[in-house]
Amino acid sequence: MIKSTDVFYSSDYTQLTRDELINKVQSQMSEIRFKHVLGVEEVAVELAQLYNVSIEAASIAALTHDYAKERNPQEMQDLIISESLDLDLLQYGSEIWHGPVGAILVKKELRIEDEEIVNAIRYHTVGSPKMGLLEQIIYVADYVEPSRDFPGVDEARKLAKSDLAQAVAFETKHTLQYLISKQREIYPKAIETYNTWVAKN
Repeated sequence: MIKSTDVFYSSDYTQLTRDELINKVQSQMSEIRFKHVLGVEEVAVELAQLYNVSIEAASIAALTHDYAKERNPQEMQDLIISESLDLDLLQYGSEIWHGPVGAILVKKELRIEDEEIVNAIRYHTVGSPKMGLLEQIIYVADYVEPSRDFPGVDEARKLAKSDLAQAVAFETKHTLQYLISKQREIYPKAIETYNTWVAKN
């Protein structure tokens, strides 16, 4: 099985090498966030091989999924407005914003325009009713990467390797349960994800 550190980039998705992309991503975040990103890449590349998805696309999407995570909140708000994103986003915080804003910034700043990669970035936090395999992989890899430690993570890791759709359902269900237990607001699209991946199964 190919490791994330051995993935070779063609010019199919980006003109950057993996090392060049890593340098650009690392410059946008703290060391602890960057460690998380590398963990997500590790898992995403493994899952891509299990589910016959481009490991190059998985590596790129994983490395860039949190590209906007630590951007200035005002910059993110301005982009939500100027790029005509769902204005309901403004009622929530950067935990929700950084997916759709990151999708825009990765296109603008990194010139990565593959729609599957961009959508994987866009939906990695709240999911989507219709997620392709790459989107599912990034959604799940973000949840189960090696530094994650919470009740149920081992079960989620096993599911990720045996039934990706069930791993999506598990993550969605448990994330909503957590938000409800904390009496936190839930972004409506996360409920749409739940209704598709959990309630209808």
